[in-house]
Amino acid sequence: MNSTTNQRLAQLIWNIADDVLRDLYVRGKYRDVILPMTVLRRLDSVLAETKQNVLSTKKTLDAASIVNQDAALRQAAAQDFYNTSPFLLKDLRAASTQMQLRQNFEAYLDGFSPNVQEILENFEFRNQIPRLTKADALGTLIEKFLDPTLDLSPKSLDNHGMGSLFEELVRRFNEENNEEAGEHWTPRDVVKLMTRLMFEPIADSIPDGTYMSESDWV
Repeated sequence: MNSTTNQRLAQLIWNIADDVLRDLYVRGKYRDVILPMTVLRRLDSVLAETKQNVLSTKKTLDAASIVNQDAALRQAAAQDFYNTSPFLLKDLRAASTQMQLRQNFEAYLDGFSPNVQEILENFEFRNQIPRLTKADALGTLIEKFLDPTLDLSPKSLDNHGMGSLFEELVRRFNEENNEEAGEHWTPRDVVKLMTRLMFEPIADSIPDGTYMSESDWV
């Protein structure tokens, strides 16, 4: 992804923050909603193609009373993470009331694998849901993240590009808060997940050698 595309996508996401959150949050708190939503939109896009396979596998595992399902579900998703809820983000738009939307969205979040749950906990994202629901803003937020012009799918944005976009958003939010460059911080679990997304598909083609670990550069 070139820098122009990076800036365009970052601006689109920044515009969502201004459009949806302006009367709900001070600008310094936009990131409490926008950063986790950006990660969720990416994960949702990655998992879309194997969603039905995951649901079918989950049904089979439950019918067989298999407790330890993690490895099988990862295999079904063809990723290091998965979501066993019946929803993709686009399915949440069918909710007829704000309360139903909240319940479905929470079920969607609860369906993610344990490694993604750690990310959501680090973001403390669930704490934002009551506020967004009360203001009738949750549906609008989801709808704007589903806009076709904000395509965060792997077909349009490779893993390196997604990592660069996320860091650009972190930089913008921290500058908005007048923080120093050294205070730009990405939750470690997010970095680890993004690293796996970037390197696991090409692991067999990476030459042998010594490489920096995540803890060396985060």
